[in-house]
Amino acid sequence: MFGKRIKLFKLLGFEVGIDLSWIIIAILVAWSLSTGFFPLRYQNLSTQTYLLMGIVGALGLFASIIVHEFTHSLVARKYGLPIKGITLFIFGGVAEMVEEPPSARAEFMIAIVGPLSSIAIGMVFYGIYLFGVQSQWPKPINGVIGYLGAINGILAGFNLVPAFPLDGGRVLRSILWGLRGNLRWATRISSQIGSGFGFLLIFYGFLQIIYGNFIGGMWVFLIGMFMQGAARMSYQQLITRKALEGETVKRFMNPDPVTVSPAVTIERFVEDYIYRFHFKLFPVVDGDRLVGCITTRHVKEIDRGDWGRKTVGDVAVKCSPENAVGPEMDAVKALSAMKRAGASRLMVVDGGRLVGVVTLKDMLEFLSLKIELDE
Repeated sequence: MFGKRIKLFKLLGFEVGIDLSWIIIAILVAWSLSTGFFPLRYQNLSTQTYLLMGIVGALGLFASIIVHEFTHSLVARKYGLPIKGITLFIFGGVAEMVEEPPSARAEFMIAIVGPLSSIAIGMVFYGIYLFGVQSQWPKPINGVIGYLGAINGILAGFNLVPAFPLDGGRVLRSILWGLRGNLRWATRISSQIGSGFGFLLIFYGFLQIIYGNFIGGMWVFLIGMFMQGAARMSYQQLITRKALEGETVKRFMNPDPVTVSPAVTIERFVEDYIYRFHFKLFPVVDGDRLVGCITTRHVKEIDRGDWGRKTVGDVAVKCSPENAVGPEMDAVKALSAMKRAGASRLMVVDGGRLVGVVTLKDMLEFLSLKIELDE
């Protein structure tokens, strides 16, 4: 779901960050508010005022989403679920839960608290807005407060739609899970509803574009595309977790991996290893001890004239912790490590010794076979 993540701050033990996509959306939201929404509702103000209202409105939306996700995270922590952090991405935010909720009740409580918090925030802002109207506060101030009251109400309403992975879809999943006791079935049904809802949004957005509402239609179209993709991805992630549940890296690793000696010249390394095996990273081993790593990027930094006299040991660097896992690590966590490192293979290290290599290909082949047999 996420691309490049930027850490912003840490609060109550949760790390808050933003995906780069959200920066683009935040700019578009500020622009839409300052050139469309606020000028239409509050006329005869200066361009600078509209721009400031748009920026403050976008920041208020940003803060509201963080509070919404914080409530999810706090309740999840109460039920013992580890939360990696909170990330704002292209169409909102997500509390990054490492595991599925332990029970249908936990799922319901974690899901419902988000919309309830948005309703509460919206009511607070609306109450301040009414007080501001009676007190004749300046239009720009009251306009932004009124917008934040309305947008939090809309945020709550949209999230309550029973389409997974929206909060309402998670509430629906918890109810189905509680009725039948089958998380996989409940996720499949709620994900199908989420995918169908996404299709309706795509269709509606397309009609809006045809009838001249290009900006509004494009927003709805993109949200529908996101909903469809997120619904499918959420179900696939659950299937992956269930299929790999209880499996360790040891089950999938190759105990006889391709390694290179530090005494090998760069010239021989390129010919006998890179061109033969087509890997981008090779572990450098002296006996059975892991002494470093060498990558194709390291080779590119060396002048070709030096390939014959420089050795792998001269060029190798200390292996990054992101490229190494332990043999007893949970397979699902190993997949996450591959994603973070942007790698398709990881070294398996035990007490400083290289005991194997685990590859994405081997894990996916096992996953495919297990899912096929379980269906």
